[in-house]
Amino acid sequence: MIENAVLWLLNVLAVPTVGLTSVFIISFISATLLPLGSEPAVFAVIKANQAMFWPVILVATVGNTLGGALNYWIGYRAKVAFAKERQSRWFGWLARYGSKTMLLAWLPVIGDPLCSLAGWLHLPFWPSVIYMAIGKFARYIVMTVFLLFIPDGLWEHLGQLLNQVFG
Repeated sequence: MIENAVLWLLNVLAVPTVGLTSVFIISFISATLLPLGSEPAVFAVIKANQAMFWPVILVATVGNTLGGALNYWIGYRAKVAFAKERQSRWFGWLARYGSKTMLLAWLPVIGDPLCSLAGWLHLPFWPSVIYMAIGKFARYIVMTVFLLFIPDGLWEHLGQLLNQVFG
């Protein structure tokens, strides 16, 4: 469902489904609280043109970091929504370690809410965004380099298997 919504958005914006603009939009959306991953888009564009490795990594990092900054802003403005969560250990942990906790903004499931909680706690914005960017940049490099080392034959076999199961 989310993938269809993203494809619809790319179509409405007249953005190609492959390229830097689509990587930016998908990376931005995936950093919000919506359940979407940007790694497949990043990997697909790089796999199609490995000369685009650094531009794609940088665009994905910027898009994902801006999405994290949006989460920060939402959290900054949403004190009432998080009032009951204030007693959780996350708040104490974030208050204790401050902006450096944004290095973990890349983590699945908890990374995006961490950005919102950082905003709620009014952690310093720019240090938080810088740490978000560092963590997200490192994630994209590690994930993409790892995926590039997987032989093409395995991807083809996986595609055939998925086609048999779902096709």
